[in-house]
Amino acid sequence: MSQKALGRLFNLTPAADGAWINIADQAAGVTFSGFLTGGIGDTYTLQQAKDSAGTGAVNLPCIADYWTNTGNGSDAWTKRTQAAAATVVAAAAATQNAVVIEVEGTQLSDDYCFVKLTSTGAGAVTAITRDLGVQRAPENLPATGA
Repeated sequence: MSQKALGRLFNLTPAADGAWINIADQAAGVTFSGFLTGGIGDTYTLQQAKDSAGTGAVNLPCIADYWTNTGNGSDAWTKRTQAAAATVVAAAAATQNAVVIEVEGTQLSDDYCFVKLTSTGAGAVTAITRDLGVQRAPENLPATGA
């Protein structure tokens, strides 16, 4: 019998736009997925904080590469590179409707364990905490914002 992935490989926060996600002692990192349909572009900003209240919140300028595609499964991911920054600007093109940004726990400053990605448009953001430190049944996973 195969094992399910939720609780073993990842935890998920589907409505994570602007929500603080805890990765300390829970996961090795977080993969953010953003989506804004219509090829109108969006800007995503990554921040770090010391707690879920946003204490000490500052931009986290660690995004040097990210991935884009249309988001409908019709095309492969395209790697995009930039000088390390806290923001990603998805161009106004259908091929950049979807964006994936990965953040490793090791990229956070000392004493920081929460991250959030915020869309300046109407983009939907999902946070996938991955490489879980402790595997649990889904009903026993800790809240990602606590």
